[in-house]
Amino acid sequence: MANRYWVVSLPVQNNNSSSSIWNQLQQNISKHSFDTPLYRFNIPNLRVGTLDSLLSLSDDLTKSNAFMEGVSSKIRRQIEELERVSGVNTAGLTVDGVPVDSYLTRFVWDDAKYPTMSPLKEIVDGIHSQVAKIEDDLKVRVSEYNNIRSQLNAINRKQTGSLAVRDLSNLVKPEDIITSEHLTTLLAIVSKYSQKDWLESYETLTSYVVPRSSKKLYEDNEYALYTVTLFNRVADNFRTSAREKGFQIRDFEYSPETHEGRKQELDKLMQDQESLRGSLLQWCYASYGEVFSSWMHFCAVRLFSESILRYGLPPSFLACVLAPSVKAEKKVRSILEGLSDSSNSAYWKTDEEVGAGMAGLAGEADTHPYVSFTINLL
Repeated sequence: MANRYWVVSLPVQNNNSSSSIWNQLQQNISKHSFDTPLYRFNIPNLRVGTLDSLLSLSDDLTKSNAFMEGVSSKIRRQIEELERVSGVNTAGLTVDGVPVDSYLTRFVWDDAKYPTMSPLKEIVDGIHSQVAKIEDDLKVRVSEYNNIRSQLNAINRKQTGSLAVRDLSNLVKPEDIITSEHLTTLLAIVSKYSQKDWLESYETLTSYVVPRSSKKLYEDNEYALYTVTLFNRVADNFRTSAREKGFQIRDFEYSPETHEGRKQELDKLMQDQESLRGSLLQWCYASYGEVFSSWMHFCAVRLFSESILRYGLPPSFLACVLAPSVKAEKKVRSILEGLSDSSNSAYWKTDEEVGAGMAGLAGEADTHPYVSFTINLL
């Protein structure tokens, strides 16, 4: 599948017909750039309207195209991220089951959705509104999914961060804690390199500390977690003395109910994340197809209106899609120019004249004696 396509229209002039131009184009591509895929781009007979309406519409076409391409890219990137996280690897994006490249190269106008007798501006506004609604829906759904992810990340940071800040409930067992009328167990965070100092000094930080009561429960790259048992009435004095020595006493109260509640909350968040990820991915698949289809119909309107403005009335042009390789671009441009009215080719190539002339009708940065713009699928 190619990632970049040219959508082009060539003027049908004098005694030529679109079939004649098509045959010449096929022959020239086959002879000089045989590896360039070439397809006809079927545009129906749309309602032209007035010249003023076409000129007014032309001003908005490039901007609208950038918007639709942007929404398409957003959804595609979201799909790529969700597939990466989920370990899913699909065969490719589709429009109603048709691969997007095939949908483009075998484009068929949906007259039921976009009646050809509707004014062009009405068609473009309808397409724009539909894509804007999908973009708004995307923002809401992604925000909901990211909110769950943020909650999970916060919990994971508490469970996997430094002992100085992490949740200790999954490191401390009921038998590690002594709580009675007179005795209490405190949890000390000791620098990894100060453990010897702790073991030699904790019994003397205050009176009424139970001898040999300190036990190491856990150690990470920076700190070690120790228990120490002492009388309730000296707990505050012990905290003060420990802090002066550089030891941190963490407030902790073991509660089986709290521990189980946190575990259930984590399990529910993980289930919610999986559910939202799956539903968001399926929505993105469907919505990408809708946006891409809308975008291709918009491209058809754009090519039609810019061709009228470029070549005049009645509509008489050949619309096609090409996917040249980078090395073949210059040769293909030359072929297309040869099939256009080349008498003014220099005009389209002169920067000064382009700046003062009709460069705006070509859209984007392409300035050629025929209508041409690029569609990027990636």
